[in-house]
Amino acid sequence: PAPCRAGADRLSAPPAPGPLPSAANGPLIAIGSSTGGIIAVIEVLKRMPAGLAPIMITQHMLPGYAEGFANRIAAATDHRATVARDGEVLRAGSVVVAPSGRHLALRRDGTRLVCELGDQDKISGHRPSCDVLFHSVARVMGAQGIGLILTGMGRDGADGLKAMRAAGARTLGQDEASCVVFGMPRAAQELGATERMLPLTQIGAHVANLVGRAVPEPRHPPEPLTRRNRHEAA
Repeated sequence: PAPCRAGADRLSAPPAPGPLPSAANGPLIAIGSSTGGIIAVIEVLKRMPAGLAPIMITQHMLPGYAEGFANRIAAATDHRATVARDGEVLRAGSVVVAPSGRHLALRRDGTRLVCELGDQDKISGHRPSCDVLFHSVARVMGAQGIGLILTGMGRDGADGLKAMRAAGARTLGQDEASCVVFGMPRAAQELGATERMLPLTQIGAHVANLVGRAVPEPRHPPEPLTRRNRHEAA
């Protein structure tokens, strides 16, 4: 019988990279999520100090929800989040959310890292697409990238996260037990795209440790998962 695809991919997956090297513009954190991701992203950010690194977020959601999502991040964490603008320069404290119906990508403009928005066709059935974000971070940041794939249906983000790992980035997935839907993280794991799978409550602290920053105690209580925030994702 043919070998298990997941096992074969794990055998051929690149080894876990070493500590992040220093760079004037790095590192950069890219997060992809879908169903259940509103709460998952907030929970991750609560355990990351503000100013840790630029953070780019692609969350599948219904039209008109992106600004509200950014506001919820700002209210529930120590991070100031905004909806990404085309050409926006990213700094260490930047947290940007993909706007509804537009792809979010990263590009380099000289020594600056900037947001690039696009209206190309849907990728993996989505616009914005996690694959678009992750592929752009793989190209621009290489080993300075950190990619997180969180709860969500389908397989958007798996290919892009694998490209990030192949470029030397650190890549993490949310484990099955803490996911609302273990679709996107499962696809990434089976493809060999994830370096580690972690419970949701451990991901933010693990990223902070990778970057070498102290991990704060969360000052905001966790949000309960409700029917509303389960289904805000498209």
